[in-house]
Amino acid sequence: MRRLILLTLTSAVFALAANSAQAFPRLFGKPRSAPPPIPPGKGGRLIVQRAPNFGSDLFVRLSIDGKRAADIPRNQHYGGVLVAGRHTLTALALPNTQSRRPTSIGITIKSGKVYIFTATWEGDRLILRPSDFYSPTTRVNRN
Repeated sequence: MRRLILLTLTSAVFALAANSAQAFPRLFGKPRSAPPPIPPGKGGRLIVQRAPNFGSDLFVRLSIDGKRAADIPRNQHYGGVLVAGRHTLTALALPNTQSRRPTSIGITIKSGKVYIFTATWEGDRLILRPSDFYSPTTRVNRN
């Protein structure tokens, strides 16, 4: 009987530790789930996510090479595949009540690579910061 109780408690501790590692990856030093694999071809995967403190009443309008790609609301991200080569990412926080200018960055996509950017604030300026941390959220419908 004691062995059964000990075995049950040990199993519960291991299950709790495994769940905690996924729920709190920074505390346990394990990354969250990886982005989906890159489809075969000559492109790279682009993910644009929002910082957790971006603002619940704001969304990010993402344009790629001057074409509107997505409006990213809270708890969502943009995910897509871009052909290899040079591209320009442009982001603007909306509604734009303070008449801020959009932020643009150039990126060179290489086949088979994953590029993750986080839309965040640097002072009162929106920036797209390269990131190696992927925070799983719902993928936004493209425009």
